[in-house]
Amino acid sequence: MKLKPQFWIAASVLVALHVMVLLPGFIAPYDPTEQDRSIPFAPPTTFHFKDQNGSWRLRPFVYALVSKDDGSYAEDENEKYFLRVFVSGRPFKLGGLFPCSIHLFGVDAGGNVSLMGTDRYGRDQFSRLLYGGQVSLFAGLLAALLSLSLGLILGTVSGFYGKWVDEGLMRIAELFLALPWLYLLFAVRAFLPLSVAPTATFFLVVGLIGFVGWVRPARLVRGIVMSAKERRYVLAARGFGASNFYLLRRHVIPQTYSVLLTQATLLIPQFILAEVTLSFLGLGVSEPVPSWGNMLSSLQQYHVMVTYWWMFLPGIALVIVFLSYFSVADALEKHVQSASA
Repeated sequence: MKLKPQFWIAASVLVALHVMVLLPGFIAPYDPTEQDRSIPFAPPTTFHFKDQNGSWRLRPFVYALVSKDDGSYAEDENEKYFLRVFVSGRPFKLGGLFPCSIHLFGVDAGGNVSLMGTDRYGRDQFSRLLYGGQVSLFAGLLAALLSLSLGLILGTVSGFYGKWVDEGLMRIAELFLALPWLYLLFAVRAFLPLSVAPTATFFLVVGLIGFVGWVRPARLVRGIVMSAKERRYVLAARGFGASNFYLLRRHVIPQTYSVLLTQATLLIPQFILAEVTLSFLGLGVSEPVPSWGNMLSSLQQYHVMVTYWWMFLPGIALVIVFLSYFSVADALEKHVQSASA
């Protein structure tokens, strides 16, 4: 049975988002830490095709922004800046490897283009969203990889060898299930020094999140392994002298792949949310390195929340990611069920 269009649409959205955050230097027009204190909380840029004289232009352009006394902005129609593609700008490393200075888009010198507005320091929110996606999205991916690896190993050992090994591992699993893992993350991270380098903080958060999430995939793998090891062809292979390693590699572990794939699509958004929550509360990756969590942290201030609607846009990106992952998980689960029926 073929996968439904729902799967391909959601998967395409996820692939596009991950490609964008893998190439932030090329797509983002500005450095995520670059500040312009003259335009704090500037709204998303409006593109125009018709100038103040009523003349139509084929190339879109933006006007310069002028700050008002009340903190809002007005467009100065005497200063136009045209949008251009493949423009030369600040140097960066494409994919983190190859030096490059070409950006996907930009405006004429002196102008500013902010697709998602700016924050309190005048930093471009769109650029920060792309760079922050490297932290938030890949924290979820790496933490899920760690959890699934632990779940596969421990679940396989528990289900295949049984007896006291199974009993001991399942008691540990029950302990982890009983712990409120989000509060455990808060507690562990709060006891660690706050002045940790951003890279170290990232891997620390990934390790903490991944280590507490192995129980559910381990229990599922255990059930599959317990069933698989009693199949006739496995017993026949054992009778012919096959080793435990051969049985696991050839006959048992491959049966867990579909469950692990479905679990991955469920765990990744949960772990992304965990990283975002930690960073939102100041316990994850800290400024000036962007993550979707610390981008949303400004919404803790009431006047920001009620005045600058574009500060919610990273949250909209999170919703899109979550819905896409859950759609993929739902489609995969239905496909597995129909294949096994």
